Amino acid sequence: MSVTKQKKPNTQIVTDADALAHKCLDLLVASVEQIVKEKNVFHLAISGGKSPQRFFELLGSEQKALSLPWDKIHLFWVDERYVPHDSPYSNYKLAADTFLTKVPIPQENIHPIPTELEDFDSAARQYEKTLRSVFQIKSGQLPKFDLIILGMGSDGHTGSLFPNTNASFDTKNLACVVYLLDQKLPDQMLNRITLTHPVICAASQIVVLVSGSEKAETLKQVLAGPPDEIRYPIHVLWPVLDKVLWLIDSPAAGLI
Repeated sequence: MSVTKQKKPNTQIVTDADALAHKCLDLLVASVEQIVKEKNVFHLAISGGKSPQRFFELLGSEQKALSLPWDKIHLFWVDERYVPHDSPYSNYKLAADTFLTKVPIPQENIHPIPTELEDFDSAARQYEKTLRSVFQIKSGQLPKFDLIILGMGSDGHTGSLFPNTNASFDTKNLACVVYLLDQKLPDQMLNRITLTHPVICAASQIVVLVSGSEKAETLKQVLAGPPDEIRYPIHVLWPVLDKVLWLIDSPAAGLI
């Protein structure tokens, strides 16, 4: 059996968070234009956190974003805290406040994670049903997003795949519950639902946004060291590195 050489991450470094957002917007616009021509629909999954916020603001203000064929775009979330959609901790609310109410996307094309259900597992299964319905796939098949936009936390997590949790190793489900109780917050504040890594890795294109000097040391370890999905869950992307673009601002890239 031949041994293949480990692929290197495809990185692009830009000056600051604003340049990062503009680069991501350009990439999205180009991708939507191409894919909609090919199949008349575009499936997009976005994340929360600080890194994509400026990108979301551009989606709600730049003409080239407002002019996208939003009636052809189906929008999903990579992960969500288990809070109401009007909570300041909600990834859905971040998108709603920055661009969802400003772009002409039909309500039926918006697919938030259903955090209004009392049972976490039921919510994850309901999100799976939505994925299977929109993508028209059967049990055992994976949805294939045209683009997934991820971030990376200073601990190396992506989506809600956190270090030392079982979520990184769930290969059975399309979405799963992640329990992250924090004594400083109400018990369910940090419990989450996330797409599992097989779904993320099945996407046609993946963009990882990394911004801020506080992530520089972790980014150095992630990009240079051997894959360690327990310590750095973002390493689940290593088998599909050829589909992943890392957009990094200069502060985050300071040690690479």
